[in-house]
Amino acid sequence: MNSILNTYSPLSKESYNIYRGEVMREALFTQKVLVIGAGGLGCEILKCLALSGIKEIHVIDLDTIDLTNLNRQFLFRMKDVGKYKAEVAAEFIMKRIPSCKVIPYTKKIQEFAVNFYEEFPVIIAGLDNIEARRWINRVVIQMVQRDENDIVIDGSRHYLIDGGTEGLNGQARVISPFESACYECTLSQLPKQLQYQMCTIASTPRLPEHCIAYVYEVLWQKEQPDLKLDKDNFDHMNWIYQKALERAKQFNIEGVTYKLTLGVVKNIIPAVASTNALIASICTVECIKILTGNGSQLNNYIQWYGQNHQTGVGINVIQQERLDECTECSIQQLQIKVKRTDQLSILLTLLPPDIELYCKGETLITNNNLRKQGFAHLLNQTFQELIKNNILDENVVLKAIDRNKTLNIRVQYE
Repeated sequence: MNSILNTYSPLSKESYNIYRGEVMREALFTQKVLVIGAGGLGCEILKCLALSGIKEIHVIDLDTIDLTNLNRQFLFRMKDVGKYKAEVAAEFIMKRIPSCKVIPYTKKIQEFAVNFYEEFPVIIAGLDNIEARRWINRVVIQMVQRDENDIVIDGSRHYLIDGGTEGLNGQARVISPFESACYECTLSQLPKQLQYQMCTIASTPRLPEHCIAYVYEVLWQKEQPDLKLDKDNFDHMNWIYQKALERAKQFNIEGVTYKLTLGVVKNIIPAVASTNALIASICTVECIKILTGNGSQLNNYIQWYGQNHQTGVGINVIQQERLDECTECSIQQLQIKVKRTDQLSILLTLLPPDIELYCKGETLITNNNLRKQGFAHLLNQTFQELIKNNILDENVVLKAIDRNKTLNIRVQYE
């Protein structure tokens, strides 16, 4: 925007502001955004993006709507229970805002090829699990392309905006590959999952959580050996709740509730609509800044505390640095050249012994157990054939680990 200001300096301040607004609107109208997750946070993000003027939004979510979602996932109604969240959310947004096109997908994020994600300059993740966040973080990093001087090629960097909420608390950040800390860089900062010692829950329970954990970990398998536990099945969860109540009475423990049962078994922290709205607004503002170039994107980690026993309500900002030892983004780049008519087996002679071949975001081949994984038949196929059959992408990205050092290896065709 500074270059525009210099070019049009003869314009009055009012005229310039009008022009700048038109440029920003055009940027929002012509670019599309991908939202991963259409739950509590995802609904808020979709609403904010659509109302901000973005004309094309894609949303991925394979979950269906449950009755318990309706108190905070406001795009859904009672009649929608059992339907796919992504499809209902898309229909709702487009009905309210006809100028906005929302395209839903009801598959796992791992089922999409990397070139699908390359269509979006910004990806906003409202995910609820660590592994999915790590996976999309890896994809965003792999999409970055470099020239012969190892300089990032313009337009190949895609931004990942990560948002999350837990009760009255939430967080948001922007991941700019090879510029800011990626998700993997900060993995060690995540709080450890709460676990209970088996000897405690089996013999001397002291907390209501111990009673629930015992029924979940021990009693279900003992009394229901032929029935697989479905955490989304009310009858199953109610059985655990009732049995936990009985055990709590035996040890004079109070506090076992159905809500707590869900929390222990499903590791659920109750969601709060206001927290979702606040975090979604931060994610949306960062998205608009990136798409329009109007302002610098967030380069640190925002934590919102709606409930904190030590500091009270407020926001904490943490400056995060990339880790030199990060296995995803702090890595050396190496390029090898092959012919399109070369067979895939040539890679095994050009690369270190311990190698993983990532393609379309998933591990396709691991050198040490290549034949065990059933990929031996691919070794005799040429790169040209593998690309034509949609097994490999044009940009083949490999990860090689040699003496605990990670390399990103890119295959170039002569």
